[in-house]
Amino acid sequence: MANKKSSPKKKNALANFFSILVSDLKEIGVTFKEGDFKTRISFLIFGFGSLLRGLWLRGLALLAVEAGLLYFVFGFGWNYLSKLSTLGTIATSKKGRKTVYGDNSFLILLFGLLTLFAVIAFITVWRINVRINRTEQLILKNGRKLPTNKEDFASLFDSNFDKTLLALPVIGIFVFTVLPIVFMICVAFTNYDANHQPPSNLFTWVGLENFHQLFSFGSAGFGSTFVTVLIWTLLWALLATFIDYFLGIAVAMLINKKGIRFKKLWRTILVVTIAVPQFVSLLYVSKLFARDGLINGYLLKIGAITSAIPFWENAVLAKITIVVVNIWIGIPYMMLIATGLLMNIPEDLYESARIDGATPWQMFRHITMPYMLFVTGPFLLTQYTGNLNNFNVIFLLSQGGPKTGNLVGGAGRTDLLITWLYKMTINDTNYRMAAVIGIMVFIVTAGVSLVVYNLLPSVKDEEGFQ
Repeated sequence: MANKKSSPKKKNALANFFSILVSDLKEIGVTFKEGDFKTRISFLIFGFGSLLRGLWLRGLALLAVEAGLLYFVFGFGWNYLSKLSTLGTIATSKKGRKTVYGDNSFLILLFGLLTLFAVIAFITVWRINVRINRTEQLILKNGRKLPTNKEDFASLFDSNFDKTLLALPVIGIFVFTVLPIVFMICVAFTNYDANHQPPSNLFTWVGLENFHQLFSFGSAGFGSTFVTVLIWTLLWALLATFIDYFLGIAVAMLINKKGIRFKKLWRTILVVTIAVPQFVSLLYVSKLFARDGLINGYLLKIGAITSAIPFWENAVLAKITIVVVNIWIGIPYMMLIATGLLMNIPEDLYESARIDGATPWQMFRHITMPYMLFVTGPFLLTQYTGNLNNFNVIFLLSQGGPKTGNLVGGAGRTDLLITWLYKMTINDTNYRMAAVIGIMVFIVTAGVSLVVYNLLPSVKDEEGFQ
C-alpha cells in the first residue's frame, strides 16, 4: 500500500517540476517578445534596462555580478574547467636538475567545480535580471512609478532585509559546505591515493571502481572490514544513546525523589564531568586503563590479578570499556535535561494514578516514559546520529584499536566509520577510499535519521498524545 501511495506523489512532484520549468521558459519567451529594446539588450548586458530607466543602483549591481562571474569563468576558471574531464594530461617531469611542473589534478578538480558553480550562479543571476526587467516594464506599462534609488537602497534593510541578511551566509554555505561535499563525492570516483599525489603525479577518473572495492569480499577488497566496522558503529550508537538515556532519567528521578538530601551536591558532582574538557578527561582515562596504567598497577599490587588486564589490547574488553566510560560522560547531560522535564509533568497525573492503585512501575511506564519520549524524541535522534559520528570518545580512548584479525585499510576493532575515514586520510593518504567511506557515513546517518524520525511519538502521534 505504501508503494502505491508514494508512486502518485512521485509522479505529481515530477509533473509539478516540469510544469514550473515550462512556465518559466514561457515567461522568458514572453519577456523577450513583448519587451522593449532595453529589456532585450538586458538579456546580454545585465542591468542595462534598469540603468536606462534610472535605477542605477540595481543596474550597476547586476552588471558588476555579470562582469565578475564572466571574468572568473573565462579569465581564470575555464583553464581548469576544460581539463575537468581528464583531470590533467601533462605530468610533472624533471629536465636535468630542474623540475617542470605539469597539470595539478587536485587544483583542476577543485577550481573546475568552483567554475561550474560560477556558471550556475551566472544562469541564476541572468534569470533574476530577466525577471527584474519584466517587472519594471509592467510597472511602467500600468502607469505606475518605479521606486527611486533611495527607496531601492532602503528596501535592502526593510522589505528585502531577509535577502540582505542571508546573502553572505548562503555564499558561505556554498563555498565552505556544498563545494567540499561535492569535491569529496567526486574524489570517490578517482584514484586519488598515496601513489597519485599531485603535483608530482596525476590522478584520474575511475568510475565505480572504488565502490566495487568497498563491497568486494575478496582478499584485496574492503567488504569484510566495512561490514565489521558498520555493525560496530550501529551497535555502539545504540548502546551509547539508550544506556545513557535511561540511566540519565533514572538518576534524575532518584535525585528528585522526595526525601533525598543534598540534591544540589549530587547534581554538582555529576556536572563536574561536563566542566572538565572532554579531550583531557578521555586521554586521562585512556592512560588509566592502559596495561601499565594506574588500575592495572593497583590490582597487581593488592594481588587481585596476576597479569595486567588487556583493556585496550582485547577487542571485546576494549568495546565494553568504551561503553562504560561513555556512561560516565553521557549521564550528566541526560540527567540535567531530564530534571527539567520531570518537573513539568503535572503532579495531578501521579496523584490520580495513586488513587487508582497504580504501582510506581506502572506510573513510570504509562506517565513518565510516554511524556519523556514525546518531548525528548528529537533530542534522542540527535544523540543517536551524533554517536554514529562520535570521533572523540573512540579515538581518544582506544585510537580505534586493537588491530587484530584480517581488517584492512588500517581499521581497528573499535573503529567507527568516522575514525576509519580519519585514519585512511591521515595515515594512509588513501583519499579515494576515504571519500567512499564518507559517502557511506552520510547514507547510514541520513537513512537511520529518516527512518527513526518518522517513528518518533512527537512526529507520529502528536494529537493522540495531547
